[in-house]
Amino acid sequence: MATIGKVNTLSVVKQTELGVFLHGEEHGQILLPRRYVSQRYEPGDTVEVFLYMDSEDRPIATTLRPYAMVGELATLKVVSTTNIGAFLDWGLPKDLFVPVSEQKERMQVDDYYVVYIYTDEQTGRLAASARLNRFLSDDASGLTEGQKVTLHICEQTDLGYKAIIDGKCWGLLYGNEVFEEVFYGDIIDGYIKKIREDGKIDLSLHPSGYEKIEGFSKEIYDLLQENNGYLPLHDKSSPEKIAEWLGMSKKNFKKSIGSLYKQRLISIDVDGIRLLTEGGASEEG
Repeated sequence: MATIGKVNTLSVVKQTELGVFLHGEEHGQILLPRRYVSQRYEPGDTVEVFLYMDSEDRPIATTLRPYAMVGELATLKVVSTTNIGAFLDWGLPKDLFVPVSEQKERMQVDDYYVVYIYTDEQTGRLAASARLNRFLSDDASGLTEGQKVTLHICEQTDLGYKAIIDGKCWGLLYGNEVFEEVFYGDIIDGYIKKIREDGKIDLSLHPSGYEKIEGFSKEIYDLLQENNGYLPLHDKSSPEKIAEWLGMSKKNFKKSIGSLYKQRLISIDVDGIRLLTEGGASEEG
């Protein structure tokens, strides 16, 4: 089924001076305008396109990709406002509409807002909402303590930072446990610290055991995180190579990675050291 607001692979019906007409199933033939056509297509060929509604509320295709699709969160910039709503830049020629009723406060031009993209059931049009609660679940099922997740920072409170976990539910980063800059709209990695009996979720920016890392061990751990979970250093590396990478002696390096290894935070392999996930698997991608 061809889905508005998503990327679809559609078959070609015909190519004309206007562009390529695609088989949109229940939507009929959908035009991919000529400006997005870079080659000659034959009937039956397939094209991967994003579908949305044009200014006359007709389905239309593009090879461009928006910053987010239906069912996803995004931090988007307001480009204009009217009495009935605001328009956001989401990477397509037609801006994304946010009705006044879907704004927590009146949006301002050039400001950024975290929004959820949805399909209006009455009109079939794509729209965005800053009223996130109605699109999120209170269900923490599928999440486990220690699990690595993606966090979307949405609000600062007296306690810390409210964040959306994997686009599904709310969690809280306590301010007194955050020692780095965190901003509204940031999308960052985090960890499930605790799932409370009432279903509320405590979050952390670091895996369990991080608070026990000190000195040179912390320097090595932080550098591993910055380098996709891998460093080409191990206990057989030369003092010169260790100093080049870390600015520390080989003695301190061996002692530090030994401490991290005992805490089951890294593996020491023949080609280097790697961060481990909670289950003991390498994080290197």
